[in-house]
Amino acid sequence: MKTKRRAPRARLAAVGIATTCALFVAGCGAANEGGGGAAQGSGVTGSISGAGASSQQAAMQAWNAGFVEANPGATVNYQPVGSGGGRTQFVQGAVQFAGSDAYLKDDQLDQARQRCGGSVVEVPAYVSPIAIVYKLDGVADLTLSPATVAGIFKGEITTWNDPKIAADNPGAQLPATAITAVHRSDESGTTENFTDFLNKAAPQVWTEKADGEWPIQGGEAAQGTSGVVGAVGAGNGTIGYADASQAGELGKAKLKLGDQAVEPTADAAAKILEESKRVEGQGDTSFAYELNRTATGGAYPVVLVSYLIACPQYPDAAQADTVKAFLNYVVSEQGQQTAAQNAGSAPLSATLRDQITPVIDQIKAAG
Repeated sequence: MKTKRRAPRARLAAVGIATTCALFVAGCGAANEGGGGAAQGSGVTGSISGAGASSQQAAMQAWNAGFVEANPGATVNYQPVGSGGGRTQFVQGAVQFAGSDAYLKDDQLDQARQRCGGSVVEVPAYVSPIAIVYKLDGVADLTLSPATVAGIFKGEITTWNDPKIAADNPGAQLPATAITAVHRSDESGTTENFTDFLNKAAPQVWTEKADGEWPIQGGEAAQGTSGVVGAVGAGNGTIGYADASQAGELGKAKLKLGDQAVEPTADAAAKILEESKRVEGQGDTSFAYELNRTATGGAYPVVLVSYLIACPQYPDAAQADTVKAFLNYVVSEQGQQTAAQNAGSAPLSATLRDQITPVIDQIKAAG
């Protein structure tokens, strides 16, 4: 298997920014994504920039199209540089908001609070299953237990006819093809969510803690969500992890959870928030969740909750108004349906929306 040395965190962030795909500008080509109808106009005219999670890419294009259609004087720019790069740009004050597949922690939380003047707004915007994607000639249906998934990505299960994979798929004709496991090369919230699942659902196999950077040696590395999807699709016997909405024609493994084989659907992913608790110590303006990776009852536990991170106040009134209006559109019923239609995400519940909206409404200009 191809081995890649782990790059330093700062270098990974720089690479993520330098090699990002094209800048998404609201209303510039995004209308082709089918925004699902115009947003209710709030008459804002500010220009704001964001950066972060590539998992939000399809949803962000659709959100931008709907928002700018209703607010033609506004401009929203978003760079899908990865969650780590987005958080870094946000705490440094380079962008007005960030998209992140992981909530702020430790030093970055302290830096964000300093940048924002004491507290930080963190709201779930995009809930989606992380699919375990694969390409294996002749195998169109695949089920894997959490322990088997952990063994594959740890490099302990190296061929597709391994007895552990066979036990998860009784009666299946599995080839002796070598397994190539593909992981993200950049710091990624998707990686952090995936490794968190491995650690909590298969702790006897995967002893590493959750980490936004791939924590072990071995396997093949690829940049961004599109890079992982491309690398898996270009091979045979390949397996990786990516936002389900961007899996394309790749196979998506079912998870063997007890006596159920659970597919990575939006409905199954949405059940996780119902079984998870808010993180303590983040502040009243944060809706960060500690996800229940061992949830049962048909919930799909390999899920990412991608957040929008913003400040409660901005020095520029037009920017403050535009950030508030844009976040309100994203979490609105219309915005969530737009994301569901264009990116396959799971809409937020009305109960959660009613809790989040008052926090967003408090965003204002400083002074």
